Amino acid sequence: MEKTQTDRRENLLFIAWAASILAMFGSLYFSEIRQYEPCELCWYQRIVMYPFAVILGLAVIKKDYRISLYTMVLSAVGAGISIYHYSIQKISFMADHAAACGRVPCTGQYINWLGFITIPFLALTAFIIIFICSYLVWKKTKEVAE
Repeated sequence: MEKTQTDRRENLLFIAWAASILAMFGSLYFSEIRQYEPCELCWYQRIVMYPFAVILGLAVIKKDYRISLYTMVLSAVGAGISIYHYSIQKISFMADHAAACGRVPCTGQYINWLGFITIPFLALTAFIIIFICSYLVWKKTKEVAE
């Protein structure tokens, strides 16, 4: 395999790891510094996101490209939760029919930058970045194996 293929996979894994680190510290900033109490769906998104910081960090160090299949699947699950959460915040029909979410309502919006950027939107962005990078690493790894 030529050097550029290896470098590209390394860079993609690093980008996925960096996205997970930014998302993790961003969520901690909102909850610990800004004192925004996470709702139940925010906790589910954190449960999926936080392990990426460790898993992808180890994959970057060890150059373990096989992890991409697992991170691709988990990021798709996280993206699904984020899409649902964002939908109940922004689509009135969804908000009206959303189940009760606990002490903090999942329909609440602590931030609403530019009229559409909320915390679940930021999480969705990170999950999409991780998914795309993982998919590209997985695809390149399959090509190399063939």
